[in-house]
Amino acid sequence: MKRILFIIATAGVTALSAQTDSLPTVKVPFEGMDLSWLNGGDRRSSPTLPGKHFTPVVMLDANFTHSFNNPIDNTVIGSTALARNNEMQVSAAHLGGDFYYEGARAHIVTQFGTRSTVVPRNDYSPYKGQYKLADAYRYLAEANAGYHFNTMYGINVDAGMFMSYLGLNSYYQVENWEYQASFTSDNTPWFFNGIRIQIHPTKHLKIEPWIINGWQSYGLFNQQPGLGGNITWIPNERIKLLTNNYYGADAAGIPKRKRFHSDNSLLIRYLNKPQSKGISKMAFSLTADAGFEKGGGVNGFKNGDSISGPAQYFASVMFYNRIWFAKNKLACTMGGGYMNNPGRYLVLYPTGQASPLPNVNNPTVPEGSFPYSASPGDAFEGFDYSANMEWLPNEHVSFRLEYVHRQSNVPYFAGRGGVTSPTGYSTSPLTPNWVPDLVKAEDRIIFAVLFRL
Repeated sequence: MKRILFIIATAGVTALSAQTDSLPTVKVPFEGMDLSWLNGGDRRSSPTLPGKHFTPVVMLDANFTHSFNNPIDNTVIGSTALARNNEMQVSAAHLGGDFYYEGARAHIVTQFGTRSTVVPRNDYSPYKGQYKLADAYRYLAEANAGYHFNTMYGINVDAGMFMSYLGLNSYYQVENWEYQASFTSDNTPWFFNGIRIQIHPTKHLKIEPWIINGWQSYGLFNQQPGLGGNITWIPNERIKLLTNNYYGADAAGIPKRKRFHSDNSLLIRYLNKPQSKGISKMAFSLTADAGFEKGGGVNGFKNGDSISGPAQYFASVMFYNRIWFAKNKLACTMGGGYMNNPGRYLVLYPTGQASPLPNVNNPTVPEGSFPYSASPGDAFEGFDYSANMEWLPNEHVSFRLEYVHRQSNVPYFAGRGGVTSPTGYSTSPLTPNWVPDLVKAEDRIIFAVLFRL
């Protein structure tokens, strides 16, 4: 007897199938709901190639992007989705799948392409202690295993590396409404290492505690693990609410500095006419984040004295509205967001810059020696907006054309001179007066082909 099991991830729905005659009837969380419209979720209605003990996963993200700043070194600044301007690039190629047998389960997805370099570069934790964790893990997007307990609507206990959905967007672009994530998503974690427990007490509710190494970190920054969790409530297929919350000590070498972060999203589908040749579906997603660091020379939301230090917090919001046309074969998305991050403790360092720690080159950025300050009191405020059109011939492939504007209150994005050298090549010697060319704004166009099996 064939039964479809849905394992609910932190922001999306990953569909698995299993076939067995030995298990009792399984209660499936969120069963019977069409959740393929969700931002940050799997838009397939069912697994493509379901198997008895293994369901494969294949994803490809290829894109071409042009910045109107046209940097001579073709480098994209401040993005975890993009790496190179004016070149066709493979951002991500994922292979893997889901394994299951009598409650035992494993989920493995590899990652190749530019993202295997761009994302690990933002993690400082491997440089505490020996062994090159960034190299050891960079070709894994997800790798976890555990056990499914058939009680209530299911309990899953898993350990390993997981996707993180703070900031709503999925790490896999094929699941997102927009390609270039807003500041809220791009500056919050894409992965975590640790233990995850998924508890589904009812058909509509998921409670998910985490015990993890830290904030998008392969290892520990100090001696304290990070603690957090997700609560997702989907009362019906038109509404989704979720909250993610995190507490940890994630400032390298500063154990007294503690971090708290709260990420909250509301998604509503407010029109659904799937057979309409005109507008067939409409939905929006709203995400608001607030967090802070306190101790070790910083003081959360308020500026303190010379001992407690300046304010160091994160406040952001992003909103997207999506409209589907022609029986869901065409779609357009418009939206954007705002971020304020004094101290820049979550800002992606511009490529080719150096560490926020005084007089220390950042080994997570091998090129360049020009510091981009991320010291207590440094201001960073930014906003972005985007619009795209997408052709969705079926639920496995999409073709997306997107325009994006991003802007900050301080020079941050790559200007015409680039961030590598006077010629744009890393082999060129630096002249005495050369510095990276950072500017306050950029406009770009992205064309992406996104495939999922």
